[in-house]
Formats: sequence, C-alpha cells, structure tokens
Amino acid sequence: MNRLFVFIVGLSVLAVGCADSSPSAPGQRTTTTATFTVPLSAANEVPAITNADAGGSGTATIALTVLKDESGTITSATMNLQISVTGLPAGTTVTKAHIHGGAAGVNAAVFVDAILASGELAITNGSGSITKNGINVPADKAAAILNNPAGHYFNVHTALNPDGAMRGQLAGGGAVFNPGTPGPY
Repeated sequence: MNRLFVFIVGLSVLAVGCADSSPSAPGQRTTTTATFTVPLSAANEVPAITNADAGGSGTATIALTVLKDESGTITSATMNLQISVTGLPAGTTVTKAHIHGGAAGVNAAVFVDAILASGELAITNGSGSITKNGINVPADKAAAILNNPAGHYFNVHTALNPDGAMRGQLAGGGAVFNPGTPGPY
C-alpha cells in the first residue's frame, strides 16, 4: 500500500510538472505595422493645381505602427513618414504636410499632422525628401485609418498653394497597403 501511495504521489507531481505553465492570452499585447505607399500628384488636388506647382509629384510612405491590447483594441500608435517630391519650381517652400480624413475628390480637415515645419522639407533643383519618425497618432485616428484607408488622403502644401500642392489617397488610385505581421510586444 505504501508503494502504491508513493507511486500515485509521484505520478501526480509528474503530471503537474508537465502541465502548460505559459501565460494565457489575457494581458498579451501585439504590435502591427501597416505601410501605405502614396503617389502624390498636383492633379489630385481639389481643384487641380494649374499654377507653377502643377508639375509637382512625389511619394509619401507612411508606416503606421499600432499597439493592441489582448482584446485587439488599439491602445497607442506612431507614424514614420518618408516624403519625396519633385517637379517643383526653384525656390519653392514646402510649408506643411499631413493626412486628411476625406475620400478622393473631397477636401477635408487635417486628421493627423506630420509635424513638418515650413521649409523643413528643403527643395533643391525642384526636388527634396525628408523622413520623420515617431509621430504620435491618437489611437482612435489610427483605427479609423486602418479601417478605411481610402477615406484618407495625404497632401503636401507649399507657400504658393497653402491649401495643398499635391495629394494622394492612402488606398486606391495606385496606393499600396501592406499590412505588417503581428508579433508579441
């Protein structure tokens, strides 16, 4: 009887030792990065640009990284941004750039500011580029962009065109959306 008792206790200890001790899903966070490559064109502005900036074009690459809680709700987000422009007249001053909430052909209010100071994107020989990293994006705005990228556009403003000199939708019209791979945070 004593040996049977020792055997059962030993078997119980072995069973407990082999149990899965990894943390359960609650409390697990994930990060995801979505990248939008947005072709910019003066013809996409509403109305289309017809002055000296009309030859302006470029690309904005927006990497939106979100942190999600265990329920999949976005809790924070940041944006890395690379802007390249060309075809602008010598002496052009880029004054600002940002994401607007609006479909193609519709003008809308600023949704997420790129925090670009006037002249920070230097134009040399009609071209220039800049990279801005770690721009904070409110969680609700990041969710709105990811849920409906085509309902948002990116544009670049110049001194000659303070309402926008070139524009492109985050999705549609040639924009490329590449969702990132979720991973543990």
